[in-house]
Amino acid sequence: MFELLENFEKRLDYSKISVIIDNNLFILGHLSAIMDETKKKGVSKGLHNWCFMVKKGFLTGLLLFGIFFGAGNLIFPPALGVDSGTNFWPAILGFCLSGVGLAIITLLVGTLTNGGYKHEMDLKFSPWFSLGFLVLLYLTIGPLFAIPRTATVSFEVGLTPLVGHSQLALFIFTLIYFLAAFALAFRPNNILNSVGKILTPLFALLILLLVTIGALKYGHETSSVANAAYTASAFGSGILAGYNTLDALASVAFCLVAIETLKQFGFKSKQEYLSTIWVVGIVTSLAFSILYIGLGFLGNKFHIPADVLADPNVNKGAYVLAQASYSLFGPFGRIFLSLMVVLTCFTTTVGLIVSVSEFFDKHFSFANYKVFAVAFTIIGFLIANLGLNTVIQFSVPVLTLLYPIVIVMVIIILINKWLPLSKKGMSVTIGLVSFVSLLEVLAGLIKSQFLSNIVNAIPFHALSMGWLVPTVIGLVIALILPDKQLGQAFNLSRFQAEANEELS
Repeated sequence: MFELLENFEKRLDYSKISVIIDNNLFILGHLSAIMDETKKKGVSKGLHNWCFMVKKGFLTGLLLFGIFFGAGNLIFPPALGVDSGTNFWPAILGFCLSGVGLAIITLLVGTLTNGGYKHEMDLKFSPWFSLGFLVLLYLTIGPLFAIPRTATVSFEVGLTPLVGHSQLALFIFTLIYFLAAFALAFRPNNILNSVGKILTPLFALLILLLVTIGALKYGHETSSVANAAYTASAFGSGILAGYNTLDALASVAFCLVAIETLKQFGFKSKQEYLSTIWVVGIVTSLAFSILYIGLGFLGNKFHIPADVLADPNVNKGAYVLAQASYSLFGPFGRIFLSLMVVLTCFTTTVGLIVSVSEFFDKHFSFANYKVFAVAFTIIGFLIANLGLNTVIQFSVPVLTLLYPIVIVMVIIILINKWLPLSKKGMSVTIGLVSFVSLLEVLAGLIKSQFLSNIVNAIPFHALSMGWLVPTVIGLVIALILPDKQLGQAFNLSRFQAEANEELS
């Protein structure tokens, strides 16, 4: 068996990878050709509309997957594969269910709401709260944390093995990195072509190449024994691991990119728009799930030495990616790893610059999109070179504080689509969740036994879900209090009017 694998590797012509990429890009061209043929031959209008929805949904889904999938999404699944051992399949199922499910639901809710999350929060809570909350979210997930972090991760994982670590090398790399990211983000209407059609298929193909060849070579037996958590409940531990990726926070930011992209297409009916949104959700979910399962399977089968496995300072996911690349691709392994990591992080950087700049352009009149894009790119570059560790110490608690609020906000919006809720009750719900979330963050920052005792008494705190009971209490109050209101349905005419106004 191993001789066959070795012969397979020897016969593998890596120069043909570029041909595969080119062929992949022709898929969209064939969809366009089908649409043209339906017009010429007079084939049913329904088929033409179906092709339109599939093409636009596929393009938008591919774009969103590209800007969503960052370095963390590369590293988490292999680590889960190592930790889950023989309980891999229920663990990865739970991981996909929560990690992909929460992110996609949050994204779809935002795209099916006129005006996005800002407008919905204005109606349900208050304009001041929604603006302050979203500004804090966009700044933290953008220029103050995620944008510089994608650059430094690209350098440390992708370039340091090739060029070594030095401040000068970091400066030169991040300068080129941010100039390239800004060049794409400067014209946001073009990222569908640059990111969605080119960069995303490229890095996805590299990941698929790694996991496919890795599965062929290492897929004979599981490399490790499940740890205590995955032995006790593999499915539940997988759900918690997916929940803790915090991807729902990015969904709030990236739904703006989705909305602005969809505005370019000119939908003729509400059903056409809704069907396209479902295609977006399916494409993004499938892309995430396929790569998550593949990366997790690679981590599950790749052999890790016992001393490395026992070292708590080793990042198991990063270790698997690096060592598998070196093992499978030999002298080209370091270059392969560098290209895969840099491309994965780069598309996320472009998406973050675009989404944060569009948000500030939409809600603050003292500057336009291009000015904000320049400012956030420069801030990201400076932090990446001068003080990322300090910013991380500040940003992680803020993200931890905001995450439960985002999840509960989405739950409220969904419930309110079908059940009338009191505005005061909805505000009470968010207030209770914010208070509990703040207590949990403070308990992690301040060494106080009194505070720790209070937090430990909160139901489901050990599962990182201390917000659950306050949410139920708040929703019951929102159902009981008078002056209830029903959430607004999506209005395509308003959506198209906003699109026409922006184009003019």
